[in-house]
Amino acid sequence: MGLDGTYGQRAVELGKAPGVPPQRPVPFDLVAWAGEPRPELEPGVYRLNHRQSAVVDREAAAVPAAPLLLRAGLNLAVAWLAYLYGVQLIFWVAGLFGLLDGLNSTTAVIALLAVNIAVATGVIKLFGRMGRWPEVWRRWIGPLLARTVTQEEPPEGAAVPTGPADPWERLRQGGAPLAAQLLDRQPVTDVDYVRIQRAWETVLGEPDLLAAFTEQIAARGAAACAHPSEARDLAGRSHRHDLLTRQVRLGTAQDVLKNPPTHRATGFALDPALLGTSLLAVGPAGTGKTAGLARPLAEALCLQALAGTACAVVIGAAEADLGPDDWYDVVIAPGDLTSPYGLDLFGAAAEVDEAAARLADALLPDELSLRAESARAALQQTVGPFHAAYGRYPGVRELRELLGGEPENWATLRQALADAGELTAHQADLQHRERQHGRADDPGALLADRLALLDRPAFAGCFPGDAPGKPAFAMRALDHPLRVRVKLPELSHPEAARMLSRLVTGQFVQAAGARRERALFAGLVVDDASAALDAHVVRGLQRMRGANAGAVLLLRTLVDLPENLRTALFGAVGCRMAFPGIAPWDGRLFSEAWGTHLIRETAVTHAPDTSGGAFRRAGRLARKALSGTTAQTESVTVRDVERHRWSPSDLAHALPTGHAVISLTTVTGDQIPPVLVDLRG
Repeated sequence: MGLDGTYGQRAVELGKAPGVPPQRPVPFDLVAWAGEPRPELEPGVYRLNHRQSAVVDREAAAVPAAPLLLRAGLNLAVAWLAYLYGVQLIFWVAGLFGLLDGLNSTTAVIALLAVNIAVATGVIKLFGRMGRWPEVWRRWIGPLLARTVTQEEPPEGAAVPTGPADPWERLRQGGAPLAAQLLDRQPVTDVDYVRIQRAWETVLGEPDLLAAFTEQIAARGAAACAHPSEARDLAGRSHRHDLLTRQVRLGTAQDVLKNPPTHRATGFALDPALLGTSLLAVGPAGTGKTAGLARPLAEALCLQALAGTACAVVIGAAEADLGPDDWYDVVIAPGDLTSPYGLDLFGAAAEVDEAAARLADALLPDELSLRAESARAALQQTVGPFHAAYGRYPGVRELRELLGGEPENWATLRQALADAGELTAHQADLQHRERQHGRADDPGALLADRLALLDRPAFAGCFPGDAPGKPAFAMRALDHPLRVRVKLPELSHPEAARMLSRLVTGQFVQAAGARRERALFAGLVVDDASAALDAHVVRGLQRMRGANAGAVLLLRTLVDLPENLRTALFGAVGCRMAFPGIAPWDGRLFSEAWGTHLIRETAVTHAPDTSGGAFRRAGRLARKALSGTTAQTESVTVRDVERHRWSPSDLAHALPTGHAVISLTTVTGDQIPPVLVDLRG
């Protein structure tokens, strides 16, 4: 691996790169940023400069000051008496059984100390809990001591500074002190820092790269080991990122009882450890899925790609706000003749049959999924012989004519196979396809009709085999820190856009699981995944967990998916996110997936008071005659019951605007219950 994160290139070649682009105008304080505290926290909590908030006992906090102090004082008095008499009682019992006989002065002192400590510990634990001493300490004693010692009350949850840090200590200690000195004098950004540190890890693994690394630093300073695009930042980055922990902050976890205590009033963030289990987000249009989730995650993956830690593929409509084209290395816009790149229809698979099967899955709509098996076979029987004859994959028009059964094209293909010496190996495929031509159930004719949607003047040059052709992006390139944006023509060619969405998503799942080098996190963001999901993709989502890859899938409603895929999709993803206004039937799947938990329920019942003798009954009758109310007794029952963490009704009607509920699972299996997050902060 090269120092720029690419494979098959050495660091010496990077000296041929063009000049360094200008940096953002605001100076970046590297020392302060690197020295900020980043405590180890629960998944989903933004770690950079985290302020630990105290966990408050809400029942105790609701008690007024006077009853709280009275109860604390009474328990303190009883605790003191219990301590005094408890020690005496223990020694009296011990003397009664002769346990104190023969003790010397040293042993007696030790025994006295041990008994006092044991009794004091038990008394403090028992009466401190009943008297709610921790709440008294939190409200009054702690702040009073703080003011006494420091003359000011420390802000609640203030982060403890770690002091000045040496960002380049690893380089100094590892054998590159001159490089560290050069970098001390350079304006270095967070992207530069993480990229250079990653390059240094490569040097530690391959010590023969040390000279090239030092030469790069001497020649280019903070721009050394740059991304192949030479970009060192994203124009207009608008979200809070911490590239050291690889987190992007999406909002604030709300301080509500439904949230876990560790995720209340804290920053909420996502990182590859969570995205590696894939994320499904469901919500109607206009609820902020793109602005609050898809765009910041696309921005984070693009920044990580510039730092050499990720590669990103972002799919969405051409009109979707998923960042400017300058954020991406490859922009594929089928239907836009000015688009610089095309798309390889067979670009994810090393084997011909596998590539043909994935294309067949993409071409068929959901309503024709029952014919998928025969369609795969027909496409394999066509693409396989063509590849053997010409050493390449067919273009859209060539494939369409062969599937449509054009006799001249099949005769030409047969002759090319004979010339290449492959006719015998593929004779059976040719004969089977020729027998199918003209039949009403010929899957080839169906595939040819579907390919006709891509064989349009608007897509000229977009796919390999077309003339003139554009450079075609193949999904096999996920071994490199690339940033890819696929713009779908949803307005002008909606059905073609659906096919391309299925194709690119299927290729990503296929390529991500087959990568040889998995040091880079491969991230996929699909702004509208209603057309992108099929059984192959859903099965592949779970395989990506072990391949350092993950997908973020946005849906308007689960009804857009075939019914047999909905439950399977929920089981395949580890992170699930519900936006306001989802339909109750969508909320039911979320509610079932998140399960139930025990809550304490208080029930108060009232019944007519029938106690007492004749005198009390007469008094109650007089009261009823005068006031018109019947005397009643009150009965309070407290019990633990199971309730849904979030009911379908809550998800459909109770979520505030700009919020979302999300549950998390890490690639190591750690799970976080649903968290209510304000995405506006």
